[in-house]
Amino acid sequence: MAAIDARDLDAALARAEPDLRALHGARVFLTGGTGFFGRWLLALLGHGQARLGLDLAVTLLTRDARAFAARHPTLAGASFLRPHPGDVRDFAPPAGAFSHVIHAATDTSAAADRDRMGQIATIVDGTRRVLDLPGGPRLLYLSSGAVYGRQPADLPLIPEDHPGACDPGDPRSAYGSAKRLAEQICAVASAEGRAACVTARCFAFVGPGLPLDGHFAIGNFIRDAVAGGEVRVAGDGTALRSYLYAGDLAVWLLALLVRGRPGSTYNVGSDAGLSIAELAHRVARLVPCAGVRIAGVPEPDAQRSRYLPDIARARRDLGLDVWTSLDAAILRTAEAARRG
Repeated sequence: MAAIDARDLDAALARAEPDLRALHGARVFLTGGTGFFGRWLLALLGHGQARLGLDLAVTLLTRDARAFAARHPTLAGASFLRPHPGDVRDFAPPAGAFSHVIHAATDTSAAADRDRMGQIATIVDGTRRVLDLPGGPRLLYLSSGAVYGRQPADLPLIPEDHPGACDPGDPRSAYGSAKRLAEQICAVASAEGRAACVTARCFAFVGPGLPLDGHFAIGNFIRDAVAGGEVRVAGDGTALRSYLYAGDLAVWLLALLVRGRPGSTYNVGSDAGLSIAELAHRVARLVPCAGVRIAGVPEPDAQRSRYLPDIARARRDLGLDVWTSLDAAILRTAEAARRG
């Protein structure tokens, strides 16, 4: 992953400065710091520490500190960062207490999805382990919009109080079901006074560092376009999705960590939906390539898949919004892909 552009970090800092200043003197424990979300959070925290002179200490849980340093030397070399070895399921707690915890560890790769029992264990056991940390910290748990299960066709946007859930009889819902159980564990811990938990239900995102060879449609489309070939859509292109830029995402997550109401859940994402076919054509227009090829043919009576959050709560309570346009997000991600 190329270093995150300073222009993106400056824009994020301008929006997140009050929340970053609120972390002056904080001692933060972060899981999932080597992933897409975690790297953006670390980059913004580091940018804030350097520009604002923050007294900030971040302990990063990592299974392989050397590999992280080799892949991301700028982040790994930050003065405020201390690696802590271990697996999220059974790590030895670091000495001392933490004022804040960001629990972002979840493997969403295709390989992890094939090992569903391992995926469940990582999500559930990892959450229980993180909640064993002393100090009663503010804890931000990164959950997923997958907890809602299939979005009803007559529900344009999913609000946080939607009663839908994953089908426990469908093995494919293992990820969403485990995330829902982890949310329950956080709720119990909050009620017991062990942590002040805030839950972020994350939807779909785009930005530098997003895997371009996984199961994220927008990443695959940008990869195809940057290579100059056809943008390939494996399905029929009718599914509806929305995308929040990674720079905006980092600002949202810091706001939830600092100002989210303990015991509350917030959808995190964009509410501006478009079809996968429309997305493919937009990428091809912005990143000149050989066009778009859609493999599937829509079935007239098929229910249209949608995965779109209602973000009114985050807008109203925390002043958050979708600041970066999708066109700008695609262009910046493509530019980063070319840099390598």
